[in-house]
Amino acid sequence: MTERDTAHDAGAVRLLCGGRPVARYEYRPDLPARESPRPHLHPVRTLGGTVVTELRPADHVHHLGVSVAVPDVSGTNFWGGRTFVRDRGPTELDNHGVQRHLRWLWRDEDGLAEELAWERDGRRLLTERRTIVAREVDDTCWALDLTTELVNVRDEELSIGSPATNGRPGAGYGGFFWRPPIGPRPPAVFTADAEGEEAVHGSVAPWLAMAADAWTLVFVGATEDTRRDPWFVRAAEYPGVGSAPAWERRLPLPPGRPVVRRVVTAVADGRLDRDAAARVADRLARLAPPDREEAPA
Repeated sequence: MTERDTAHDAGAVRLLCGGRPVARYEYRPDLPARESPRPHLHPVRTLGGTVVTELRPADHVHHLGVSVAVPDVSGTNFWGGRTFVRDRGPTELDNHGVQRHLRWLWRDEDGLAEELAWERDGRRLLTERRTIVAREVDDTCWALDLTTELVNVRDEELSIGSPATNGRPGAGYGGFFWRPPIGPRPPAVFTADAEGEEAVHGSVAPWLAMAADAWTLVFVGATEDTRRDPWFVRAAEYPGVGSAPAWERRLPLPPGRPVVRRVVTAVADGRLDRDAAARVADRLARLAPPDREEAPA
């Protein structure tokens, strides 16, 4: 049995880029219900081997490397931790959901596509098709290409919300979320025309970069809908970047109609400046979506 097969049997698979291991995808994690168990990527590494994700940090134990996490799907918490309740604030509720791996649609050494069930107490709310591919960029940089397609399988309309839509200004997080590790100093964050956490948090920009001393992440919205979503950014308290589809208003999920988001993230060794990040972002924005055949049923 190969190392790859062993990882698969253990509920995790490795992703390779150009033959080099760059990430581990836990598709059947063993986590407490309060953390809204869900597949996630950790560790994610630069080509030089620097880890650029954090798993279950003490400040937010429900932050799971790179994941798709939503605080409120019509009252169900797929983010983990407390739920923000209007006029009450963060509140412990027994409302946590789970994302359950159903099957592989295809799987190669550099990527995968899977079908997931978003459930609460065994009741399915959403079915997701998720595609993750490691793509070569250059000798010091690779890209994580993640697409999520959510479909409401209920007979009624559901919706995605956030603490902001429930009354907490500026807390519109939910969706694609990347939690990097805390370093000796806060990372720099910038877009093409703004710099600093206060300026970029909640902004709408085609790309956003977070740069630490040893690594840089460049996040690119790769569809029109994704580019319309504001960026959720933390740098001073802890590093975190998300693409937020329910920043000010709830996002409707009509029955049977797919909601698609795609974020391509450059993972680079070293600290890129704005010009270098812009060049990488331009290259990523022109990448065609992965096109692979599904495995036979």
